[in-house]
Amino acid sequence: MSAGSVALVVPEDIGFPSWDLYELSIPCTVFGKPQPDLADPWYDLRLCGTGEGPGDGSPVETGLSLRTRHGLDDLAGADTVIVPSVPDACVEEGRPLPRELITALRRAHEAGARMVSLCTGAFALAEAGLLDGRRATAHWMHTAQLAARYPKVEVDDSVLYVDDGDVLTSAGLTAGLDLCLHLVRRDLGAHVANQLARRMVVPAHRPGGQAQFIDLSVPTTDDRSLAPVLDWARTRLDRPLTVDDLARRAAMSTRTLHRRLQAATGTTPLQWILNQRLARAQSLLESTDLPIEKVGELSGLGTANNLRHHFLKHIGVSPSTYRRAFPRTTTPEPSPSTAGNSPG
Repeated sequence: MSAGSVALVVPEDIGFPSWDLYELSIPCTVFGKPQPDLADPWYDLRLCGTGEGPGDGSPVETGLSLRTRHGLDDLAGADTVIVPSVPDACVEEGRPLPRELITALRRAHEAGARMVSLCTGAFALAEAGLLDGRRATAHWMHTAQLAARYPKVEVDDSVLYVDDGDVLTSAGLTAGLDLCLHLVRRDLGAHVANQLARRMVVPAHRPGGQAQFIDLSVPTTDDRSLAPVLDWARTRLDRPLTVDDLARRAAMSTRTLHRRLQAATGTTPLQWILNQRLARAQSLLESTDLPIEKVGELSGLGTANNLRHHFLKHIGVSPSTYRRAFPRTTTPEPSPSTAGNSPG
């Protein structure tokens, strides 16, 4: 269990649009603020400027300028490198990205860094050749350009983020937050990621395969109307729970429930139940010393053998191995009824 160092690429370009500050602020919020009660030490965040700003104190078009303590050379040696975005002109007009940035990204990857992009940051990873032969994503408004410009990249415009091991990419805006929380989950475990999400008042976990947007040919629904039945289901994970049970509780047909839950969460009711039970089992393994058999019972995954089967299939390790990787934390486990998850 390790947080490690995170190097965040900060554009210092005269054309840097102020609205890209959102993607820039997400990693700063997730990785930059110490959380000693969750993990100590927390991440070591470095802000690394591209050195492309005017540098002479002259006003910039966007009304702001950015200065950092670190430069591109400091990407080397970081455990994780994040490119939050690239200037619009590099996406829309084909303006070349700084060669110094591309070289620095290649060197960081060769040195073993985990490479991450948010939104249009994928164009920088693609230019460096780090996405060749890989599945990747970006904001759906830019994925066609990404695919056309970099034909060796397998672009998926339908997902929130893609985890390809040492290279991860996300769609724009809030999907970047989903990916950053996913990184915390990978590094420090589900319990820490869930607690951090609660503090940020956001859903604890949206799987990367969830759709970026809802097909407007399907009538829109009020996703909040599903919250009561999903909250109810989370308190009953240790009991038999079927799609019919959810539909009756929601006072709708199973077909309607399936359609609305698919639109709201990007997954089927059965898969949603399984995901919730796996998340509950992860938290119990991290935050309690309960026997494996009891964890299977309380999470609704059944016997120890059944729990092991689902963990190997969906998490990639056995429950015992997972527990050793994420030893018990001192933060108390929240009750299912107050876990703060939402369907969105």
